[in-house]
Amino acid sequence: MTGGEAVLDVRELVAGYDGVAVVHGLDLHVDGGEVVALLGANGAGKTTTLLTISGLLPRLGGSVEVLGEAVARRRRARAATVIGLARRGLAHVPEDRALFADLTAGENIRLGQSRRSTDADLDRVLDLFPALRPILDRPAGLLSGGEQQMLTLARALVSQPRLLLVDELSLGLAPIIVEALLPVLRSVAAETGAGVLVVEQHVNMALAVADRAYVLDRGRVVATDTAAVLAADPDRLRAGYFGQSRPAGH
Repeated sequence: MTGGEAVLDVRELVAGYDGVAVVHGLDLHVDGGEVVALLGANGAGKTTTLLTISGLLPRLGGSVEVLGEAVARRRRARAATVIGLARRGLAHVPEDRALFADLTAGENIRLGQSRRSTDADLDRVLDLFPALRPILDRPAGLLSGGEQQMLTLARALVSQPRLLLVDELSLGLAPIIVEALLPVLRSVAAETGAGVLVVEQHVNMALAVADRAYVLDRGRVVATDTAAVLAADPDRLRAGYFGQSRPAGH
């Protein structure tokens, strides 16, 4: 399901840390019902981009519009920005998973429930990750890496997000587990109409479930196209990763 209204529109984004930019003039958009991959080598600015979109980092310049509303450029009251975006329908799956280790899997999931969530929503999420059902009473800190990643996704999805940001789903996981998890993002977009922006180091796996992709190099977009076109042009992808890409869109 693609071609919906834009759920994320980023224009000329400048982002970084302590006033030092690592992302420069980034233009990016995600429509409802589509999966967009954000690719690039380590240090390209992918995580910084997601943190800035979700309000965890104040942007240094440019604009971010989430679900049709401009996000104020704030250096203070950051918590209010993050909470407001979450209420609007943004969910962020961070690369460190950010689980509460001493709480059970079930308690972690319930922390993600929003005012829009129902018991039926919880059941639907657990249907996506049936391996979680028998371990809902187990502390999250005792789960395997794959179980923790499923739990992190489940906690995000139970809030019924309209925009889902996923950072390095595969971090620390065996490829066979990643192959099972990435298609869930495709299913969520198709079935709910949510837009998904995913950062992923397994390029071919990401392109297999994505509609479109952007390649970042040192904080700038150096290639963007449909996932199918980029997957069919590995030389263009390699060039993007090593800083030798043609201009974006070519």
